Amino acid sequence: MVISMETKEAELFIGGQWKASASGETFEVIDPATGEVTAKVAKANEQDVEEAVQIGLKTFHENRWLSMPALERGRILHKIGELIRKNNFELAKIMTRENGMPQNMALFVEIPMAADCFDFFASLVVQPKGEMVPFSLTGAPPNHMAWTMKEPIGIAGLITPWNFPLIMPAWKLAPALAAGCPAILKPAPETPLTALKLAELCKEAGVPDGMLHVLTGTDEAGKAIVRHPDIPKIAFTGETSTGRKVLESAAANIKRVSLELGGKSPNIIFEDADIEHAAKSALFGIFYNSGQVCQAGSRILVHESIYESFTEQLVTKAKKLKVGPGSISRNDLGPVISKEQHEKILQYIETGKKEGARLLAGGRVPDGAREGYFIEPTVFADVDQSMCIAREEIFGPVVSVIPFKDDDEAVQIANDTIYGLAAAVWTRDIKRGLRMAQRVKSGTLWINTYQVLSPTAPFGGYKQSGLGREMGIHALDSYLETKTVICDLNDRPMTLF
Repeated sequence: MVISMETKEAELFIGGQWKASASGETFEVIDPATGEVTAKVAKANEQDVEEAVQIGLKTFHENRWLSMPALERGRILHKIGELIRKNNFELAKIMTRENGMPQNMALFVEIPMAADCFDFFASLVVQPKGEMVPFSLTGAPPNHMAWTMKEPIGIAGLITPWNFPLIMPAWKLAPALAAGCPAILKPAPETPLTALKLAELCKEAGVPDGMLHVLTGTDEAGKAIVRHPDIPKIAFTGETSTGRKVLESAAANIKRVSLELGGKSPNIIFEDADIEHAAKSALFGIFYNSGQVCQAGSRILVHESIYESFTEQLVTKAKKLKVGPGSISRNDLGPVISKEQHEKILQYIETGKKEGARLLAGGRVPDGAREGYFIEPTVFADVDQSMCIAREEIFGPVVSVIPFKDDDEAVQIANDTIYGLAAAVWTRDIKRGLRMAQRVKSGTLWINTYQVLSPTAPFGGYKQSGLGREMGIHALDSYLETKTVICDLNDRPMTLF
């Protein structure tokens, strides 16, 4: 099977083969720009999960992947990155069809970053793992030696969301393969075709059959993956409420779990900031991918002395953004993902009005948008931190602008949330920026920029924004077990008896 923009029906990818689901059931994929069904995809169930697990276990125990020289495994991961770049236009079309994101965004942001992720973890495959331990310092008997070894944890269950259908699988699959773990990838039901295309490219690159399975479907498959006793590692990205359920379910088998969850990230603009630059970046920080970004800067905190001038600039720029189908290059914002999400966001906007926030831009469906799930970029001013729109993750193109009087109040407002995924500070005073970096509780903090990420730098959250980290060497370690080896070098064993 070849996955493309024209694919109307798709099967599961298990053991390197395309297969119908065990039940024969399928589900529909909806184009959010039109609301129309564009494809039917196999719906995996517990039986399909069991088949993938058994093949994955066999592959793992036979050591098919780790028996390859490290350089060869690294070359295969590099090849995946090359194939992602080579198939960039097809991938962009598939993502726009499923997710609605503008094709230019897919081409210039998501696809290159996904490819870079495989390149980075390819470089880690050949890096030494483990370390010598200074065992003699512990008061142990003389002439003993100790060291650590890193070993793959086993099958990794990877559950990814719909907002970034290529980057999110790459963030999880690349370190899993680099560590030597067979992977069972369960993409969001809204965006299955991108994940299946990635599986096709992995097979073409030389990933052995049995090292990657893609099980498309709904909650049934995801729950079966999380519960399965032979899947010791779960990597999940999604909303916090679902992450909590994943953690509870995984606890029954004491699984290792990494969670990348929600956010309500503060973007703090001080009076000495470059207002023009900050306003442009804040616009990107919240309206990128129609606000469907976990680290979106959905709370803009602005010093009271520049509050009105900054807000005016932000509103002027927001009103110039073009909303429409992602397939049209001039559009800046595509649709939100679904009818349900569309209705939820519009309800939040109505709640903001009722709470007394001042609506300055957007807040409605664009003129002429008779089909699809479009919402204008929406800016609320005079928002109080007690308001619902300032506390809950909307996951759409809606931003709250909140005034503050000094550094202490900015920190208090920024940290007054159950989340701690990302934050930003805008100031010409680098000392102030560094002090704020220490005080604001977030997994990532940008100074005079926003939404800049790299596969080399870890990403994750404080508080209810998650556990563990994606990307960087920290991500690789989450797929590895640490074993300590202790060796007696004496001619005769030491004994107490």
